[in-house]
Amino acid sequence: MKSYFKTMGEAEFEKCFPNEESCLEFLANKKWGEDWVCKKCGNTNYCKGKKPYSRRCTRCKSEESATSHTVFHNVRIPLKKAFKIAFMVCHDPEVSTYKISDNIHTRQMTCWKFKKRIMECMEGKKKLVPFLQIDGRTTGE
Repeated sequence: MKSYFKTMGEAEFEKCFPNEESCLEFLANKKWGEDWVCKKCGNTNYCKGKKPYSRRCTRCKSEESATSHTVFHNVRIPLKKAFKIAFMVCHDPEVSTYKISDNIHTRQMTCWKFKKRIMECMEGKKKLVPFLQIDGRTTGE
């Protein structure tokens, strides 16, 4: 994702990710594409899940969201704001959390915690879905 966000400007980012649904659609397409496999039983057949862009296994009935096993898993701020933080950090890893906080109108400590999570992924300290680890070396991009 780092190389993906690095190539786009602010206006293009806002155009590509205007709402939470567009963020979920992006994650689902990058995460699964056409090759979905259930993490519990290995089945490759799925149907739509209860939440937008989630997938439900037709065999064991387990459901996986587009954000699970990514840097955006269990994020407590709106997904669009989380994407904005990731965008800002990918453009400038040294960006201040106070600047991020002012930009997205969220508490500074919340921005600090999510920036820390992103930085851990960029440094390869977190084991997540490989293409979502943000660092170009581990994303296969």
